[in-house]
Amino acid sequence: MEKKELKTHLKFNPKFGRLVEITENGARVILETTEDMAVDDEGLVHGGFTFGAADFCAMASVNEPYVVLVRAYNCEFMAPVKVGDVVEFTGEIILKEKRKVEVKVVGTLNEIKVFEGIFGCVVLDNHVLKKNK
Repeated sequence: MEKKELKTHLKFNPKFGRLVEITENGARVILETTEDMAVDDEGLVHGGFTFGAADFCAMASVNEPYVVLVRAYNCEFMAPVKVGDVVEFTGEIILKEKRKVEVKVVGTLNEIKVFEGIFGCVVLDNHVLKKNK
């Protein structure tokens, strides 16, 4: 099987989620949590880092150059993530209609589900910040 290359979010910092696999129908991303993600002395990681890695997993699952997130729903943070944890996110395309793509992303830590959500994406013809002429 041919290895797929990432076509989107090429400057995404792997510190916030490292792509490990792209398939025809999804992707896998690893988040290795660090001290600078903590919100308290107990080492609780801010949910924004979890969500950000899940979002990147969704974008990599779609893997089109100009894919953007338009909504996220049914997002649940099911267990806390702490400094030193390694969370694996798995994205799976569950709906594809023309430009609209929905991706289910599940984050697990030692086989325990810590995050789950649906990411609604749209594939554009040009970069979202590029002005139309």
